[in-house]
Amino acid sequence: MEGVVVDKTFWKGKKVLITGHTGFKGSWLSLWLQRMEADVTGYALPPPTKPSLFEIAHVADGMRSMTGDVCNLEHLKGVMGEYRPEIIFHMAAQPIVRDSYMQPVETYATNVMGTVNVLEAARHADDVRAIICITSDKCYENREWFWGYRESDRLGGRDPYSSSKACAELVISAYRDSYFPVETYERHGVAVASTRAGNVIGGGDWARDRLIPDVVNGLMDARPVIIRNPNAVRPWQFVIDPLNGYLRLAERLWAEGPGFSKSWNFGPNHDEVKPVLWIVEYLTKLWGEGACWELDVTHKPHEDNYLKLDCSNANNILRWSPKVGLPTALEWIAEWYQGYQRNEDMRDLTEVQITRYENMAT
Repeated sequence: MEGVVVDKTFWKGKKVLITGHTGFKGSWLSLWLQRMEADVTGYALPPPTKPSLFEIAHVADGMRSMTGDVCNLEHLKGVMGEYRPEIIFHMAAQPIVRDSYMQPVETYATNVMGTVNVLEAARHADDVRAIICITSDKCYENREWFWGYRESDRLGGRDPYSSSKACAELVISAYRDSYFPVETYERHGVAVASTRAGNVIGGGDWARDRLIPDVVNGLMDARPVIIRNPNAVRPWQFVIDPLNGYLRLAERLWAEGPGFSKSWNFGPNHDEVKPVLWIVEYLTKLWGEGACWELDVTHKPHEDNYLKLDCSNANNILRWSPKVGLPTALEWIAEWYQGYQRNEDMRDLTEVQITRYENMAT
């Protein structure tokens, strides 16, 4: 099914709050909403990496950027009370599996209680109509199945990160049922959904222990790329694809709240689910200049080997489907980081890729 791209006219003038706007996905979403003339407020800690897409692309220039921690409920309430958002994208998180082993308390505090605080602050805000909480495909209890996980499958997680995302999903469900139930939507007027995306890749990601940043850092430094788990299979997808899904979902929550207030998977087509080694070899070949990789032989904590999503609901109900195939995504990624190496205008290049994506639908 041919997917539908975001409705630009819908977003003009909409008051949007993004938590975690200084992160990788948050920066891409902020730039896209700015291009559509939304009234965007961001709430986040300072950028989590140096360099960061947020700083390099001057994301703050076209929005209201607030420094704050989602663990601070009273500050969140104050921000929502002052700027009165109509649509909330909750993206703030501790996003790294290996960091969760070293910092489990911080991971649970941010990913679980941070979600509680965002929903609690929104519960006391007057103008909110749609809340989209971004969790992770790792919220599912992974049984290493060949087929994709559906939204109704059991939640779980062996590591603190995955477990925290499953907990966040339970929080979202409880808040929806307790304070924003679909059966009384006409009274409260708030629609709440969660989204579960796969391994999102794209230009501007420098997070530690993620495949693309690890590969690109090695390529830019002209040293062998160190790979931890070459046979791990993940649902890789270009960053704009799930963002298009989140935006489409917000539009439907606004227009038809009760029918869309639930959990949604956003992942690549089944033939785009590839092992780590395939990604590394394709990207190093694109890069050229003698790029190579080596296997990391040090001790590694547990990471799931196989994970795939069933996106039938998003495909059939939202009319969403991924538009950027994996080879194209890797070409755009190489273009982005090589542009960064050449000191190009990275806001401009990022927006060029957003425009290119929009044009693919038309």
